Amino acid sequence: MGAPEGSDEFFDAARDGRLLIQHCDDCNGYQFYPRQVCVHCGSANVSWAEASGRGTVHTFTVIHQNGMPGWRDELPYVAAVIDLEEGARMTSNVVDVDPANMRVGMPVSVTFVDEGPFVLPRFVPA
Repeated sequence: MGAPEGSDEFFDAARDGRLLIQHCDDCNGYQFYPRQVCVHCGSANVSWAEASGRGTVHTFTVIHQNGMPGWRDELPYVAAVIDLEEGARMTSNVVDVDPANMRVGMPVSVTFVDEGPFVLPRFVPA
């Protein structure tokens, strides 16, 4: 299974320990997940930009049941929506945290986890 079309640069950067999100060159807005047009102004003039990797937890849930290979060994794990410093919102996991200590508004920073075919951004408490 390969990377989704148009996402090679994102996954290459993650392999190098850098988080990329899209930036609109017309309105200066940021967005994630990648799209062909800016969600703020509708411009097609979007490009990849390196994000700080810092943010806060917007919301989260603790997953206690998942029978899928690769996930069942991680239980329980935290799925979260992260508000990045740049203004984009990103869904990911918060790792290296006791789920009982999770809270909305928690400062987090990006880390990268090698998941085999891909290196993926995850977040840790900051």
